[in-house]
Amino acid sequence: MTTLLGGATVATLAVAIALGLAAPLDVNQGSLVRLMFVHVPSAWLSYLAYGGTGLFGLLYLIQRQRRWDRLALASAEIGVLFTVVTIVGGMLWAKPTWGTYWVWDARLTTTALSLVVYGGYLLIRSLIDDPERRARVSAVVGIVGTLYVPVNYMAVEWWRGVHQTQTLKLLGKVRFDAAPVYGWVLLMAVVAFTFLYLYLLNVRGTLAAREEAREERELMEDLGAAGQMGASHG
Repeated sequence: MTTLLGGATVATLAVAIALGLAAPLDVNQGSLVRLMFVHVPSAWLSYLAYGGTGLFGLLYLIQRQRRWDRLALASAEIGVLFTVVTIVGGMLWAKPTWGTYWVWDARLTTTALSLVVYGGYLLIRSLIDDPERRARVSAVVGIVGTLYVPVNYMAVEWWRGVHQTQTLKLLGKVRFDAAPVYGWVLLMAVVAFTFLYLYLLNVRGTLAAREEAREERELMEDLGAAGQMGASHG
């Protein structure tokens, strides 16, 4: 499965890169328009990852299977990573366009706050030693944190600022607010980043399972050593 996802990721990324490089330059933005081919899919991937964190957390609460907790962790880490990519890409675009790397626009502010929310999620996990309690608490935080996705998406509509409105409008009449010539590039990039998410989720989930098995093995060894010490003293 990992190999298949890796192959699909490489193939779709290669097509997306080729389409992006072949796309014509924007009349106003010039080559800056190509940042959109990374920025928009990165934002999509962060939404997908945060949504996955909430979904896997919910599945854990329902089924109490540790694999869902491992996938929730993996998805949160991926979400944080690609939120950073989204912010960096946006800053690189903003400097020549707005004259500054950062403004406290509603969309930008809520995006930055997601790093606080999911950074807190990861911090909470590191502070709780008991695996079952850690999974329960993290699941609740992950589910509540998923509210970030619709708030961030609608921020440009609810609090008008300098950030442009949604590239793809999903509420009301569906509308794509970008030049049609860039539509196929963005679509291919979103598909590629979706495969990238699934690949990273699979790899990180596997690593988390190995880490969990190692922790349990070390715990059993410690308990065994403590039992032997108790028996010798007895």
